[in-house]
Amino acid sequence: MTTPGATLVIGATGTTGSRTVAQLSAAGHRVKAASRRAVGVPGAEAVAFDWYEPATHAAALDGADRVYLVPPVGDADPVAVMLPFLRQARAAGVRRAVLLSSSAIPEGGPAVGAVHQALPLLFAQWAVLRPSWFMQNFTGTHAHAVSIREDGALWTAAGSGRVGFVDVEDIAAVAVHALTDEHAPDTDLVLTGPEALSYDDIAATVTQVTGRPVQHHRLSCEQMRDRLTAHVPLEFASMLAGMDRAIAKGAEDRVTDTVQRLTGRPARGFRALLEREM
Repeated sequence: MTTPGATLVIGATGTTGSRTVAQLSAAGHRVKAASRRAVGVPGAEAVAFDWYEPATHAAALDGADRVYLVPPVGDADPVAVMLPFLRQARAAGVRRAVLLSSSAIPEGGPAVGAVHQALPLLFAQWAVLRPSWFMQNFTGTHAHAVSIREDGALWTAAGSGRVGFVDVEDIAAVAVHALTDEHAPDTDLVLTGPEALSYDDIAATVTQVTGRPVQHHRLSCEQMRDRLTAHVPLEFASMLAGMDRAIAKGAEDRVTDTVQRLTGRPARGFRALLEREM
């Protein structure tokens, strides 16, 4: 049986989960790193977990009193699998839950928005992280990063709309504070970087830093949806294309001081990230 007081990190090999595990472990916290293949993570106990395999849930929860929740990827309606798990977590002794959502999805909104709405009803200590789009979408394995490297191009339906892109390391830092500070935030937290940038700005900055020309191609919402269906189901592609349309209308043109308030240091900028990772 695991020592009580562990933090269960779901999606421990993913973009935010892996960094959250690393930062928790570096700070001396006990961590259970949950992934479908129970991949070993330095400084943490690897456990098998699959949202769609309830038989994996009890062992993952054993000994945990707080949990970082990364919703199942590509599921446009994750409520059916997440809420039963959250009830099981509460019954197993989890007292604090931190959910990864999105700045584009409000409480009660589509997809994970319904889980957001339920979280404070299930846990006395909670937080919902609502980060803006990830800066690492342009440097890792995301479709944008691949198209930058292979085609020197970005395709979006975002037009000239601006986004407060955020460094994933900052998301993880906020997650660690939300999970481990004496008092939980008990609110939702919109996370951005220090400036709002258009995709034209992104293309220009990548060009300047790497010396490789990158161009932003503007698509209609329908064209973007059709492009995305090569990679994800139609329903999910429609939702993502709709988010681009919202960006074009100014929905993500904002910056917040959340990273500074919770971590005590400023949010990292996009150029600095490119110089570090490209």
